[in-house]
Amino acid sequence: MTTFMLADTTAGKISAQLTHLRHQMGAPAIGMVLTLVVVCEERHQYDALRAATEAAREHPSRIIVVINREPEEPNRLDAELRIGESTPGEVVVLRLYGELTQHADSVVSPLLLPDTPVVVWWPGAAPDAPSQDAVGALAQRRITDARGFDHGGVKSLVTRAKGYASGDTDLAWSRLTPWRSLLAAAFDQPVGKVRKGVVEASPGNPSAPLLAAWLSERLGAPMKVVDSTGPGLTAVRLQLNDGELTVSRHDARLATLSRPGQPDRNVALARRQTSELMAEELRRLDSDEIYEAAVKRFARTYKG
Repeated sequence: MTTFMLADTTAGKISAQLTHLRHQMGAPAIGMVLTLVVVCEERHQYDALRAATEAAREHPSRIIVVINREPEEPNRLDAELRIGESTPGEVVVLRLYGELTQHADSVVSPLLLPDTPVVVWWPGAAPDAPSQDAVGALAQRRITDARGFDHGGVKSLVTRAKGYASGDTDLAWSRLTPWRSLLAAAFDQPVGKVRKGVVEASPGNPSAPLLAAWLSERLGAPMKVVDSTGPGLTAVRLQLNDGELTVSRHDARLATLSRPGQPDRNVALARRQTSELMAEELRRLDSDEIYEAAVKRFARTYKG
């Protein structure tokens, strides 16, 4: 991997240097399918960039990391460029100083790959309405994480739910994919009408009310969230006319599926790394209508 540092530079010089490095390595063709912009703090950039790079092995990308530094310093743009066999695409780490911290979109815009989708990810603190953020407005997809580095939790999800726009999503929703798949499969055989249900999770887990909203939307039954000792989501209990359908997870790998009149069954329900969640989100670049319905229901019904 080749790493190149540019101090006190411009977006034009960064773009020219990327072209030069590609030709120098004998790989002038870009061959990348999207631009992933990661907006984070300095203290989070290592973990965020590692997750983004691992996700990019499935989706070769130009990864642009935007780090706002000291706004009171003179205007300056420093850049670190990484390109090579160990990097699935290109990585550009930008550090903005002075008034540039208020105009990151102007710095990022010239570096976006032409005629390819743009995705923006905030692994920590994120705007209340991502689509109205200057950098977020550049993207077709905007990914936040209510359970991210800053542990914003349910309140962060409430705020963003109220400011939802087509193309928004949250990794709190991505974490539910195995749960939703398992619960949907549990209804492959008729089980009768669901009267009500409970989602159990550690206090403040933002995925829990999203799952409850999705279940309520799909099943037409009231759902509530109750605290458990965790970690994370621990159980879903659906009350049927003839008993209870339950999915309960007691470790990070396996869950138990219980249905009336049938023996309990152990099923895989593993926790996933952030890179896996990002790879899933990068597979779709259109709006997620199911998430939209769930998050809007959550915003209407949340009483925290």
